Amino acid sequence: MQRIALIIFFLVSFSSLAQERNTSSDTIGKSYIKYLTGRVISNSDKKPLQSAHILNLNTVEGTITGSDGTFTLGAAVNDTIFISYIGFQSVKLKITNDLLKGNELEISIHEKTINMDEVTVKSHKLIGVLVVDAKNVPEDRYSRIQINGLPQAYEMGNARSNYSSGLNAIFNPVDFWYDKLGSKPKELKRLKKLKEGDQIRNMMEQKFNREVIMDYLDMSRKELNELMSECNYSQSFIERASDLQILEAFLECYENHNAIQKGQVKQERIQLRDTLK
Repeated sequence: MQRIALIIFFLVSFSSLAQERNTSSDTIGKSYIKYLTGRVISNSDKKPLQSAHILNLNTVEGTITGSDGTFTLGAAVNDTIFISYIGFQSVKLKITNDLLKGNELEISIHEKTINMDEVTVKSHKLIGVLVVDAKNVPEDRYSRIQINGLPQAYEMGNARSNYSSGLNAIFNPVDFWYDKLGSKPKELKRLKKLKEGDQIRNMMEQKFNREVIMDYLDMSRKELNELMSECNYSQSFIERASDLQILEAFLECYENHNAIQKGQVKQERIQLRDTLK
């Protein structure tokens, strides 16, 4: 009887200790969850900016500012917050202990200066007769199909595999970025997370500046455009697609290249791609 009582006492003590440890670890985890409170305003007139995008690049969580320009977003020390608004210069903010003390942060952003490029309009000598004009319109090598129930069209084409020289094959952008992302699995995981949550998806769908994608991939706009071209997307798509479409196109190209590298599919297979109507 004494022995049974001793065993029961040991089990109760062990259970209490385990519960105490779990409670302790939960408390530690929660101690890192803090919220950044701020207000985004225009630098020129100090007016609040409604619907500015606030994105935590580390947790891939985001929010938008209210009518008074205020926002609240979960953050930890050393996280990077990305603030953007149409027509204004984007800002990246490194989170410190001082910023998480509960005081409202006022973020003033500057308007962008946009230089208009010269536009050249080329004539195709159209005369208004469909049969004749159809022969004079330049051919587009990108076939487009529309699927019922989906708002966007899709683009079909073969992945590029022929190179004019061995040097071009060595410096193939797709291979380069495939290898680079392979050594940075966190960045790839964050890119995929950008298109998972409804709010983040909506934010990416409204963006056309590529800044978030370029930041995660650590590449310039020129490099991103070259990569999309190498993935066989049309220039029209590259220039006009939203950031969400570019993101999905990049990830599709990466997954296709990954399958090719692993020998799961043939490189000549036909691909379906997002494009504009």
